[in-house]
Amino acid sequence: MRIGKHEVTYPLIQGGMGVRVSGASLAGHVARCGGIGLIATAGIAMNSPRYDGSNYFTAEPLALIDELREAYKIAPDGVIGTNCMVAVTDYAELVRASCEGGAKLIVSGAGLPLNLPELTADWPDVALVPIVSSVKAAMLILKKWNRNYNRLPDAIVVEDPDTAGGHLGEKLENIGTGQYDQYATVRGVKQLLRDEYESDAPVIAAGGVWSRADFDDALEQGADGVQMGTRFVTTEECDADEAFKQAYLQCSKEDIGLIMSPAGLPGRALYGNVEAIRARDLKLTPKCPTGCLRKCAYKTDGERFCIVHALDRAQRGDVETGLIFCGSNAWKADRIETVAGIFEDLFASSSKAINS
Repeated sequence: MRIGKHEVTYPLIQGGMGVRVSGASLAGHVARCGGIGLIATAGIAMNSPRYDGSNYFTAEPLALIDELREAYKIAPDGVIGTNCMVAVTDYAELVRASCEGGAKLIVSGAGLPLNLPELTADWPDVALVPIVSSVKAAMLILKKWNRNYNRLPDAIVVEDPDTAGGHLGEKLENIGTGQYDQYATVRGVKQLLRDEYESDAPVIAAGGVWSRADFDDALEQGADGVQMGTRFVTTEECDADEAFKQAYLQCSKEDIGLIMSPAGLPGRALYGNVEAIRARDLKLTPKCPTGCLRKCAYKTDGERFCIVHALDRAQRGDVETGLIFCGSNAWKADRIETVAGIFEDLFASSSKAINS
C-alpha cells in the first residue's frame, strides 16, 4: 500500500490510541513488521520526563519528538506517523512537531482537519490522512483542501462508529442503530475521489477488524487497507501498563459501551467505572490542570471527568479510576501476543517478510 510517497508491505495502519497506549514501542514494532505505526499525540506529555506538572503545552511537542526518535530506533526504515486530534488545544503545535520529528504521515480526526495542509506546508513529503465517517465529511475536506491549498488527501480513513474504539465522529443517538453502513461509505468516498478529483488515494476501513477474515472482508467490500487498534493492545510491545492489558483480557462483550467524553464526542470504552473516574477527578487541583481540549465540559462546567488524566491513569495501570478506551472486539482478546505474531496471523503467506 502506498500513501503519498511512502509504501509499506502490508495494507495495515495501527490505530492511534492515547494517552500513550500507542507510543514508540508499539508504533515502532508495527512499522518494523511492514505496517504503518502511529503514535497518538493527544496527551503525549503525560508520563513523560518532559512534563513537570505545570508545563503541559511546552512539554507536549518535545515529548512527541522524543517518542518519534525512539520509534525510529526500533524501525529505522519504517513508516511511522502520528494521530493528531483536531479537538485538542495544541493541535497546530502537535502537527508541526510531528513533521519536525520525522513523522511520514499524519492521521487526523476528532473533528474535521480543514487546515491540515496549511500547518504542514513546509513539509510536503508528509502524507496527510483525514478520518471521516461520512461521504459528506470527505466532501467538505476535499473541497476545502483543493480550493484553498491545491492539495488532496494522500489517503482517507473511514471510521465505523458502531465498532471503533475511543472518540467517535458521530452523534451518540446515531451509534448502534444499524443504519450506518461503513463499506457503503468506503465505496462512496472512493467514488468521490475518483469522479470529482481523479484521485486513486487509498481509502482505509477502521473499526471492527480483528482477524484475517475481517481483513479480507474489508478488501472485498472495497477498502484498500485497514486500520486496527484494539488487537494491538494485548501485545508485549504495547506501551500501556500490564494492568491495562489485563482489563482487556478479563472483559466481556457486555463490559464494552459508550460514554460521553467531556470533549463533546461519544467514545467506546470499558465503561463500568465511569462513576469512579468522576469521583477521582472531583479531587483534581486545580480543576483543569492542563486545558488539553479546546472544548471541554469538565473545564467549563465541571461535568463528567478530566479526559487526559483519566486516560493517563489507565495507561499507567490504574484501571479502577482510569478510562480504558477500546473497540467493540476487545472481549475477543484471550492472551498476550506479539506484534509479529499478529502480522503472522493476518498475513501468514508472507511470514518471511514479517520476520526479516
